[in-house]
Amino acid sequence: MSTQVDGRAGTTDGRANRPDRAGIADRASAVRRVSAADIAAARSAFPDWRFAPNIGGHPDIYEIENRALDPDGHVLAAMRNLAPWDGRTLVDLGCGTGFWLTGYARDAARVIGIEPDPVLRANAAARIEGLPRAEVLPGSAEHLPLSDRCVDVVHARFAYFLGPGIVGRGKAADTSGGRATDTSGGTAAGAPGDPGLTEVMRVLRPGGSLIVVDNDYRWGQFADLLAAAATAAPQDTARAIDTWWRERGATRHEGRSQWRFANRADLAAVLNIEVPAAVARAWLARHPAATSLSYSCVLFAVTRSNRVSRSPAGAP
Repeated sequence: MSTQVDGRAGTTDGRANRPDRAGIADRASAVRRVSAADIAAARSAFPDWRFAPNIGGHPDIYEIENRALDPDGHVLAAMRNLAPWDGRTLVDLGCGTGFWLTGYARDAARVIGIEPDPVLRANAAARIEGLPRAEVLPGSAEHLPLSDRCVDVVHARFAYFLGPGIVGRGKAADTSGGRATDTSGGTAAGAPGDPGLTEVMRVLRPGGSLIVVDNDYRWGQFADLLAAAATAAPQDTARAIDTWWRERGATRHEGRSQWRFANRADLAAVLNIEVPAAVARAWLARHPAATSLSYSCVLFAVTRSNRVSRSPAGAP
């Protein structure tokens, strides 16, 4: 099943759940407390963790990217329409620096950020300091520090750890990170994402939902950038991802939006962490006045009670 979602539908304005831009804690001191031993321990504890060069290597620029993404809140509202979190327990899996946690905490009864990278996790913990309904825990998709059936909603954005395992293995992976990397092939069955999906379904209550946000490889200017950086046809990438999720009981929904930046320097900085430098340079040269670009995402929604055909994740 595939639908196109207009986040403006419903009664909720997605902008209301975007994080505050002011009052963010000084996260540099938190990062300084992370040692090489901490990183080694995290790699041992979470062997499924892969370092993400975009956010892991450039957290300040990724912060700019998150602020520019979906400025009118259409995608966030679509996520809420698919799986409301008001008064519920929400997990942000792979929460990074915790950009979305403060917004979720306004309405959820409890918000849990899960992050394996100790540097990013320290940033996230500093960000939510003082919020009574939010916490950040060490963990990964395959190692969630939660009991069975204790969560209502799980969000995962641009998650290499859920899916057929084809994004991030291509040539661009060395330069661009998880969101903008592409594929060198792969199959939908027996994929690396199955253990993580099984673990997510373990912690969801019956009727609970997993919402995965992925890039749309078929529409928008950012899709064009992905195509220019790709080592395989974007249509093949999209087809493989869609098939993998369909076989595991997911519904598919599209959300069209944009990236909108305060200035051109911010746009250029973000493009350079998401696609190879030559691709970013060429696009910027073709769009000399641009401070925004069209963007579409795909939302995959899986409900805990669904039967999952190729993975035990949906088992009751």
